[in-house]
Amino acid sequence: PPRPTADSLPLLNPGDDVEPICAATNRKLMFWMLLSVILLIGGSLIALSSGDTGRQSQFLLVTALSTIGYLLTIRLIPFISTACITKANLWGRDINKLSSDKVPESLGIVVGTVYLTVVMLLQPFWPQLIGDYNAAMTAVCFMLFLGFMDDVLDLRWAIKIFLSFLASLPLLVAYSGSTNVIVPKPLREFLGLSVELGYLYHLYMALVTVFCTNSINIYAGINGLEAVQSVIIAIAVVGHNALEMAGPDTNAHTLSIFLMLPFIACTLGLIYYNWYPSKVFVGDSFTYLAGITLAVAGIEGHFSKTLMLFFLPQLINFAISIPQLVGIVPCPRHRVPKFNPATNKLEPTYNFTVINLYLYFVGPQHEASLTFQLGVLQVVCCLFGFVIRYHHAFTSIFYDAPYLNL
Repeated sequence: PPRPTADSLPLLNPGDDVEPICAATNRKLMFWMLLSVILLIGGSLIALSSGDTGRQSQFLLVTALSTIGYLLTIRLIPFISTACITKANLWGRDINKLSSDKVPESLGIVVGTVYLTVVMLLQPFWPQLIGDYNAAMTAVCFMLFLGFMDDVLDLRWAIKIFLSFLASLPLLVAYSGSTNVIVPKPLREFLGLSVELGYLYHLYMALVTVFCTNSINIYAGINGLEAVQSVIIAIAVVGHNALEMAGPDTNAHTLSIFLMLPFIACTLGLIYYNWYPSKVFVGDSFTYLAGITLAVAGIEGHFSKTLMLFFLPQLINFAISIPQLVGIVPCPRHRVPKFNPATNKLEPTYNFTVINLYLYFVGPQHEASLTFQLGVLQVVCCLFGFVIRYHHAFTSIFYDAPYLNL
């Protein structure tokens, strides 16, 4: 018989499992849908580079290796999940469900391991950027280790912020791009056309790294949200790189794509298990991995300012979270919405997050629907970032045409 829907039930009792269409009721279909995303992105990149046979071969290889990474992630997570519960005691309970089943935690370590393996296999293609490449991998390894350590030891925030700064050091030391900043038109009367920031620009990059790493970590708490927002931002980064490949920084943008496509593929493998109803928790090991990987792609691609346009929901979430983060307002361990078992929906709490703010305006939502809607919000914000970056009506307010490589 057909599965009952919310409209067909006269009364929803506690424990009734009424899921929206966006819940993962068909895992087999979800597997092929996620795989098609990888192939679509890779195929688009191959088509865009049709005039460059060498570049086409590179994109074909990175697409093939990314697909293997996706399949490996899906195969490895069940094995590591079992070990997390039976051997490592790394598990938790989903506070947004009636079930008290143990859910394995810190499965981001699988994504990080597979991702690093795939990206390291691509290293021979970048002999001219070997320093930047190794710096990127070192930073990712450091942050993945920090995330896993936080999952195991539950580090204090002050320690996590300090270690995030340390993880950015390889990037700062190896950075070979310009530290000269073009001044926006309204300020040129006072500062001139450009300003050489020198080491202040390195400090800015360190702050970008710390923000990206921790912003995804605090914009979380419902099934699939951490992985979904990361994939959407990563796809936006790939799109920006594809648009800029014909410019003067072709190698930098191509390297950024090489860092992003395997990350997208491995994270899609994680979404397969982390989407509602979640079989695993991603842990801080994934949120830190995602943040540092996106930051590395922006810094190595020389577009760290444009990257911030894709982080608009995370910037808003950070801004409204400040009173709780600095202790002005009490900050509980979990700032998630409240689960109402009578309606099977999430309701807003008095914690200062975008999730609760969204629920306050749109009303209680089923968890799968909420993740889907916040994913759509992330897509809209990334598209808005593209408009700000590329639409002449906006860019001409601040910069002249020759200085639009941000």
